[in-house]
Order: sequence, then C-alpha cells, then structure tokens
Amino acid sequence: MTPRIEELLAHIHQIEDELEDEYRKTRDEWARRKLELADEFAQQQRRYKTGLLRFLIRSRLLVVLTAPVIYSGWIAFLMLDLFVSIYQAICFPIYRIPKVRRSAYMVFDRADLPYLNIVEKFNCFYCAYGNGVAAYTREVASRTEQYWCPIKHARRLRAAHERYPNFFDYGDAEAYRQGLNRLRRQLGQSDR
Repeated sequence: MTPRIEELLAHIHQIEDELEDEYRKTRDEWARRKLELADEFAQQQRRYKTGLLRFLIRSRLLVVLTAPVIYSGWIAFLMLDLFVSIYQAICFPIYRIPKVRRSAYMVFDRADLPYLNIVEKFNCFYCAYGNGVAAYTREVASRTEQYWCPIKHARRLRAAHERYPNFFDYGDAEAYRQGLNRLRRQLGQSDR
C-alpha cells in the first residue's frame, strides 16, 4: 500500500471515530432529554391524581356499596382462567390444536399511570384481568369450535369471533364433509 493510501485510510478511521463520538453524544443527549421529558410528563399527570380520601368521598354511596358484588367476580374469573388453562393443556395436544398463549391476552400496564390512585389502579387491574380472561377463553373456545363444529348458525350471530366467517354455511352438508379436515389442518398452522 502506498503511503498516500495509508494516510487516507488513517484519516478515514479518524473521521469514523469522530463520527461515532458525535453519534454517542447525540444519543446521550437524546436519552437525557427523554428522561427530563418523562419526568415532566409524569409530574403533569400527577396533577390529575385524586387522593384516596377525596375519591371515596366523591363516590356515590351505591357505587361503594356495590363494589363487593363486582369484586366477587374475581372468584369466577379465577375459576374460568384455571379451567380453560387446564382444558387446553390436556385437550389441545390430543386434537393437535396449537395452544393459545395466555400472556397475549393479559395486559397489566395501567398501574404505571401516575394519575390513578390505588383504588383506580386496582379497578384497572381487575378489569384488565377480567377482559383478558374473557378474550383468552374466547380464543380457546373459537379454536375448539373450529375443530369440532365449524358451522355457522342459522340466525345472525352478534360479535362473532374472527374464525367464524371461515365456517361452513348452515345446512351445507357437502361443504362440511369435504372441508372439515381442511379447517382442522388450518388450526395446526395457527401461530397465535
């Protein structure tokens, strides 16, 4: 290599190092600014937080009195969650139905919101769990239905699950007999 090429390569390496330093400084500055903005944003949100005592005083008496009825639903949700998890753990491998990832339906991120008090955070947790169990159960049930009985109802079904449109029309015996195994195989290709 000629001395000039070596000199140019050394200069390129020097410029690359300088460029990397500038990128690092920019990343560090961005990270620092992001933290500042996050703190400022959290402080702004905390201004909207209602203290626990004020929250309870402002709540209607009937709302407070019915809270135990709502919260007793935990038992039903827990039992359903447990049953559905055991059900699919036992049955789905036998039918070669891919298991539903329960974690995809359980999202508990509202507790991070600084404007919620402890009761509101608990309520958000409860609702997230209840709706998560319902969605998880619905997906397990829809896969089961696709395996055992993928036939549309004679009457219009309100809020059908996403698999339902692929089911066979009510009364179409030929399509059912010819396509049942195909729909079952499609379950095996499910990646959710």
